[in-house]
This record gives sequence, C-alpha cells and structure tokens, in this order.
Amino acid sequence: MFWMIVVLAVVALLAYIRLAPTDVARWHKPVGNAETTDGEGWSARVVPDGAGLLSDLHQAMLGVPRTELIAGSVGEGRLTYITRSKLMGYPDFTTIEAEDGQIKLYGRLRFGKSDMGVNGKRLDGLLERVQAKRAKG
Repeated sequence: MFWMIVVLAVVALLAYIRLAPTDVARWHKPVGNAETTDGEGWSARVVPDGAGLLSDLHQAMLGVPRTELIAGSVGEGRLTYITRSKLMGYPDFTTIEAEDGQIKLYGRLRFGKSDMGVNGKRLDGLLERVQAKRAKG
C-alpha cells in the first residue's frame, strides 16, 4: 500500500509539471537590466541589435524542439516562448526583447532551483545558429 501511494504521488507530480497552466503575464515581462551572465536557474545574454536580428532569433527559436511562442511578436519587440524538456516535460521560459539598440535574451526555469546550464546552452546555441545563418548570407 505504501508503494502504491508513492507511485501515485510521483505520477500526480509529473502530471502537474506537464499540465500546469501557464500564467503568460508572469513570464511575458520586460527583461530589464540584463547582462550576459548565468545564475541559479536562469541565464541572460545581451547582444547589439542589427537589422532583422529579432526576426531571425524568432525563427531560430521556433526551430528549437518542443518550443512554442506563448506571447508577443516581432513587431511588439518582445517574444516569450515555452520549451519543454524531452523526458519529463519541465517548462523553461525564454524571453527575447529588442530595446535601446540591444537584443536581450533571458531564459529561466519554472520548477526547481537549478537548470544545470540548460538555459545558457539554449541561448548560446540560438545565437550561434543565427550567426551561422547570417554568415552564409
């Protein structure tokens, strides 16, 4: 009986992580004074804005597996995405914002305290893909 309760609790927790509603207003906020850095469960990158860069980043972000746009637009100058981990479906949120001649990218987790560097790697990979695409012309 004890193990059945444990299994049911784990299944309930996993279902909550996978199915919990997303409060878009909580995640789709201005990035603020971001600097290129990594923290506990979050990462930020800041790069100079360039012609069409926000649009290119948007297209590249939509190519990231298990990622969807949840708010914003290129025209608005701020976009927020949810990306779910492959196995457990943990949600991470990424906001990309154009402001004052800069593009600010901010990735953070929803559950837990550490993302084990996943958000920083995602942001770096995104910037590398866009840079490679632009270099090809």
